[in-house]
Amino acid sequence: MRKIVLQMMTTLNGRLDDPLAWLGSVGDDQYRAIDRLYATYDTVLVGRVTYEEMASYWPGALSEDVGTETNRKMARRMHDYRKLVFSRSGRQTLTEWNNVEQVVAHDDELLAAYLLDLKARAGGDIHLSGGASLAQTVIGLGLVDIFHFFVYPVTSPGAAWFDELPDRYDLRLMGTDTYENGVVGLHYEPLKRENAERASSFSELLV
Repeated sequence: MRKIVLQMMTTLNGRLDDPLAWLGSVGDDQYRAIDRLYATYDTVLVGRVTYEEMASYWPGALSEDVGTETNRKMARRMHDYRKLVFSRSGRQTLTEWNNVEQVVAHDDELLAAYLLDLKARAGGDIHLSGGASLAQTVIGLGLVDIFHFFVYPVTSPGAAWFDELPDRYDLRLMGTDTYENGVVGLHYEPLKRENAERASSFSELLV
C-alpha cells in the first residue's frame, strides 16, 4: 500500500503556516536531501491556497536561467507530479498547471474515504504538502504514515502540526540529520499505542 508522507519545514514549536514569517535559508545540502525524498513521490496533496502559491512559482523555476540545478530538478518533479487540490466546496477556479485535479470533499468522512482509496492504488508515495488546515485534518484522521520535519532553530507563533489533536499522539523516531544552516531533520512514523496510561510519578518513567 502507498504511504502518505508529510514532509515540511517547521519551527522548534511546530509552526506550519506562513513560512515567510520564520523561514531562514535553505542550504544546498538540505535542498539535496529534500529532493531525494521528493524522488519517492508521484502525487501531491495540497489545499487550494498552498496550490496557488506553488502554481505561481514552480512553472517559472523550470527555466535554465533560474536557480540551482537542484531547484530545477525539483521544478521538473513538481511539473510532473499528479497534483490533487482539496476543497470543501469546489467553487474556486484553479490556476492552470500540468496534471492538476480538484477534489471536492465536503466533510472529513469523504476525505478519509478518498485518501484510503488513493493509498490502495498502485504508484509511488503520496506527499501531503499542506496548507495548515488540510495537514492537520489528515493527521487527525490517522492517515499519515511518515513524517519528515526539517526543524529550523527558531520559534514563531502560529498554527502548529498537532494543535487540533484531542489525545496523545506517539511517534517512533526513524532517523535524524543535521545541515550546515543549523536545521535538523527529524524522521518519524506514528506509533500505535493502545490504552496508554499516565504515570503516577516521574520515577515510574526511569527504566
